[in-house]
Amino acid sequence: MLEEVERWLSGRSWSAADRPLDRLTAARARDPHRSRVSVVLPALNEEATVGAIVAEIRRELMEKVQLVDELVVIDSGSTDATADTARRAGARVVHRDAILPRIPALPGKGEVLWRSLLVTSGDIVCFVDADLKDFSADFVSGIVGPLLTDPQVQFVKAMYDRPLGEAAGQGGRVTELVARPLLNLHWPMLAGFVQPLGGEYAVRRSLLERLPFPVGYGVELGLLVDALHTVGLDALAQVDVGVRKHRHQDGQALGRMAATIYRTAQQRLSRGPLVRPEITQFERGPGGFVPHTHAVDTEERPPMREIAEYASRSAA
Repeated sequence: MLEEVERWLSGRSWSAADRPLDRLTAARARDPHRSRVSVVLPALNEEATVGAIVAEIRRELMEKVQLVDELVVIDSGSTDATADTARRAGARVVHRDAILPRIPALPGKGEVLWRSLLVTSGDIVCFVDADLKDFSADFVSGIVGPLLTDPQVQFVKAMYDRPLGEAAGQGGRVTELVARPLLNLHWPMLAGFVQPLGGEYAVRRSLLERLPFPVGYGVELGLLVDALHTVGLDALAQVDVGVRKHRHQDGQALGRMAATIYRTAQQRLSRGPLVRPEITQFERGPGGFVPHTHAVDTEERPPMREIAEYASRSAA
């Protein structure tokens, strides 16, 4: 590991317990006009978990203390009761297609996160996946904390243990097999991030609006790499929030995710066209193995500040 990364690990890696809630609310009170916090949950068919997450954030961070100013669930086309469940729990729910209708929406997590900037107003935007189980409000307060107390910090990732079933630390298979090797080989300054693909991170709006957003699962890697190049390593940080439990995807879904993440890295390395932006996978059928070919996400959305509707909203 680079000596500079070792120094970064000692100076920019914290625990959620390092910044208790009273310290965070006091920091907000000192600078109320630059410390509004928006929490965004991208959701697709997450009725089983989204309600508990929303309820925990509202109870612990909006009612007991005033740390979060707005809580928004962006529904990207759920066919279950995700939207109703989130709304009953206390979130404002916005459908992806209702945001920036001038530009037809593409499927993908990054698309939802990008569009969320148009329907939130916080100076700090905190993203939280909607499939988390046994959710703790520390996931939010932990990663928002450094942004409220240190003006030099601009981007904070959560770090945590990721069990796979009963096996501790065996989750995050795409991280270990794809993302971590890519980062260590090509962006060694980011080698200190424990969970580079984690879906829980908080970022200053002033940085987010300057970054392009890959529309699919490459969004986490893309934002992290681009943030490094835009503001430098010392503006990035990570906070230990404990254990993350969530719904695990099957091997084929992970393969498609891995291809998307590799493509995101490849584009940032060369900024050239892909030879074949597809991945073929196999399933055994009655007559043998059957190939299934899937497109790899190749679209990216431009920095939000280049969108006319966003610029006009900021001017107003």
